[in-house]
Amino acid sequence: MMIRRASPADAPAMADLLNRIIAIGGTTAHELPFSAAQVDHHYISGESVVCCHLAEDAAGLIGFQAVEHYPGRAGWGDIGSFVDPDRQRSGAGAALFAATEAACRAAGLVAINATIRADNAPGLGYYARRGFVDYAQDPEYALKSGRIVGRISRRFDL
Repeated sequence: MMIRRASPADAPAMADLLNRIIAIGGTTAHELPFSAAQVDHHYISGESVVCCHLAEDAAGLIGFQAVEHYPGRAGWGDIGSFVDPDRQRSGAGAALFAATEAACRAAGLVAINATIRADNAPGLGYYARRGFVDYAQDPEYALKSGRIVGRISRRFDL
């Protein structure tokens, strides 16, 4: 497995993975599909992007992780992590976070926020294993359908 910075050329594969995760449901707050251009802007090349890394091997993209500047909290980043559902527990998440943490420290961030759906047990477990701690909750957070799933915000101090 190789971890590297994402480039705009990676956006189509990243969009395919993200859209597959959205279609499955349950592990992301995103509800609408992304185009490759939207993935590029939101996760790779946009002005608020701090870093974006991807994990890949000979079989292709395993997952990606990106951090954007967190609005309203100077020195904070906001993280998103997306791993192929068929390849979770492969070590990709840990390897991605090692690269992300180093890039966030180099960028001078002081903390990373992760806001996770309260019903996303794998996501909550992943961030807990990385050392993120709860600091806020929104138990009334609802999907577009009106279904209440709640959200938990966790922070990782750099």
